[in-house]
Amino acid sequence: MVPPPKSKLGFWKCFLILLVISPTFSTLVMSKIDLRLVSKKKQMSQKVRKMFYHAYDNYMTYAFPHDELKPLSKSYTDSLSELGNLKLEHLPQNYNGSALTLIESLSSLVIMGNYTEFERAVHWLSENLTFDVDARISLFECNIRVLGGLVSAHILATDPTSRLVQGEYGNQLLTLAEDLGRRFLRAFDTPTGLPYAWINLKYGVMENETTETSTSGCGSLILEMGALSRLTGDPRFEAAALRAIRILWSMRSPLNLLGTTLDVVTGEWIEYSSGIGAGVDSFYEYLMKAHILFGAEEYWDMFHSAYLAVQKYFRHGAWYHEADMRSGTATYWQLTSLQAFWPGLQVLVGDIAAANVSHREFFHVWQKFGVLPERYLLDRDMLHPTEKYYPLRPELAESTFYLYQATKDPWYLKVGESMVNSLNAFTKVEGGFASVKDVTNMKLEDHQHSFFLAETCKYLYLLYDDSFLAGKNYIFTTEGHPIPIRSDWHEKLPHAYTSSNWTSLKGSNHQSARASAMTMQVCPDTINSGGGEGHHVESACHIPDFRANHRCADDEECGTDSVSCRKRTCSVAGYCGLWLSIA
Repeated sequence: MVPPPKSKLGFWKCFLILLVISPTFSTLVMSKIDLRLVSKKKQMSQKVRKMFYHAYDNYMTYAFPHDELKPLSKSYTDSLSELGNLKLEHLPQNYNGSALTLIESLSSLVIMGNYTEFERAVHWLSENLTFDVDARISLFECNIRVLGGLVSAHILATDPTSRLVQGEYGNQLLTLAEDLGRRFLRAFDTPTGLPYAWINLKYGVMENETTETSTSGCGSLILEMGALSRLTGDPRFEAAALRAIRILWSMRSPLNLLGTTLDVVTGEWIEYSSGIGAGVDSFYEYLMKAHILFGAEEYWDMFHSAYLAVQKYFRHGAWYHEADMRSGTATYWQLTSLQAFWPGLQVLVGDIAAANVSHREFFHVWQKFGVLPERYLLDRDMLHPTEKYYPLRPELAESTFYLYQATKDPWYLKVGESMVNSLNAFTKVEGGFASVKDVTNMKLEDHQHSFFLAETCKYLYLLYDDSFLAGKNYIFTTEGHPIPIRSDWHEKLPHAYTSSNWTSLKGSNHQSARASAMTMQVCPDTINSGGGEGHHVESACHIPDFRANHRCADDEECGTDSVSCRKRTCSVAGYCGLWLSIA
């Protein structure tokens, strides 16, 4: 369990004493606590369900079949493509709308048990959705939202436990996904193999199209396109996405850092500064999740190196600043709301302590403003002057869900409750949920993003009701679409997973055998240190010093720092520390 706030430590000490003194009393107390917890979780799940349907029903009433709802004016926007810039009378004749929010809501409907509405939505999409339209779309956004939504919904529709009417689904969503994937392939026709950021669904890459893209934009396609290849038997989708990842990784600096933007034709970096936020975030996420979904060691090897570099060059206490990929020198000291996904990713690594520390700081900012601002300047302790908005982002809810799943600490349920209350108090309007334009005065903006239904409501609901996950293993894409982990998609488990391998590593006192939890590919809490008595593995990259008193004869007897992931060295006085990193 993650330690409770310091103000409650006294209560917890007394509580533990009562448990020891009176087993009968402890059973009675725990029984009452369990009942209250169950009741509270049920109450909160119903509250989140009402939020979801308030957003969903208003979309279906005022915006469907267009992309997204404008809740203040009770109208719509086609935000996914440039069709949103055209007047209604200029839309293509066969354009019925991409129904983006409906696609994004499919898995949420299943998770909340509404198979009737899910089936109705599947039938409508099967009969009406087309991608043969003259529309310029973002490859990244269309991949994570539309392709991911269709692939995930197809899997859910064909699940043997599905409550769909038997015989009425004939893989129509997969057919649509395959058609979209084939249109995506034209974006990869570049000298480097890195895809264009924008393509026209009907005509492919247009003349004079921009050649600039982001690391996440061309390196976060593997889950959706990889799953599409596994489902259709067409290897081209996975091959194109994997090639892009390999090319990106080959462009990393000697520090194992990547930049934020690059040119897909020349293969040159445009922006050398990067962090764990916008432009890079999902690249790290997809390396780890691709390893989980497909089992390939290649993904793990890249993620392992990238994670250690992030902890070494970006982390400063609980926060993560940005740095130049070439030197590791800090560039921008700022918090961005997209960074809040990182604690959830750290849970998948098993780095719970580090995840908890960062998550609490993000929640502190949420409490300070009522929601999480898009950008906060850490070095000036102030909001960014122009990015003071909150577009109903899900990242903090996502990390809260993951941390509760890992720890079962009820404190995270209280975090979720605070978020639910804030969303209802500040963003709920008659026509749905509106984005916050300025967190200082809570002035609203006329936009309900589709990810509010795909992710924000979904993760808050799963925080209180995870029955959908019972007995199953899923990974969630960066847009919150669940994809099951299947044995027939998974490569053979690597030798590092076998007990004989990691037991011999942790049991040996030979210096070269000492390794971090990440190197051994196990959770930190499941192993003992190889450094002797009195050691405790504190993080995924932590390697304790060889001696518990930190004395050393040379650098080989010093480990790796648990916070920064930097190699510790032996001082002249014979003590291990981060001596070289101080200069």
